[in-house]
Amino acid sequence: MATLLYQGHGSLRLTTDSGKVIYIDPFAGEGYDVPADLILVTHQHHDHNCVDLPPKNPGCVIWQNMDALREGRYQTLKLDFVQVEAVEAYNHHHKKAECVGYIVAADGVAIYFAGDTGETEEMARMAQRKLDYAVLPMDHTFTMDIDETIRCAKKIGARHTIPVHMSPGKLFDLDRAKQFVVPGALMMEPGETIRL
Repeated sequence: MATLLYQGHGSLRLTTDSGKVIYIDPFAGEGYDVPADLILVTHQHHDHNCVDLPPKNPGCVIWQNMDALREGRYQTLKLDFVQVEAVEAYNHHHKKAECVGYIVAADGVAIYFAGDTGETEEMARMAQRKLDYAVLPMDHTFTMDIDETIRCAKKIGARHTIPVHMSPGKLFDLDRAKQFVVPGALMMEPGETIRL
């Protein structure tokens, strides 16, 4: 069964049932000891794009926002162990042309990693996809505030929603996490792993 490790801030590590390792926005926390098969970067801010942190297996793919969004078109990456679909991401601090989110499908589970974003037009259409997990930011300063994140979580309608990227400069903010109250909310602390 696939597992998801929350490393802190906006950094996560997904391990498939077959043992393939995917890092999303590597930067914060620990857990970079396992070699990567795929590294996903949502945008080029320093707290999301430390692709040199994890060791890499031969053939490791590094897929960044400039690969995922080309000439205004969102791309899809298909590997033998995963499919990654780029989707829009933008807000007052993040230009639409320079940022993406990802919907990652592996082992029959679909996870939306929003990256640094506010509410997008695409979120309203995500409810039809019946996503298993949505990983949404809520630090207010650079991404959404808690109320907007709650609104987006309800609009997306994933089975579970995990709040991340809660406070600038912090791995995690328990007080803010406790305020994220929606059906299916799932709080993960840095270093915690869940089975998907």
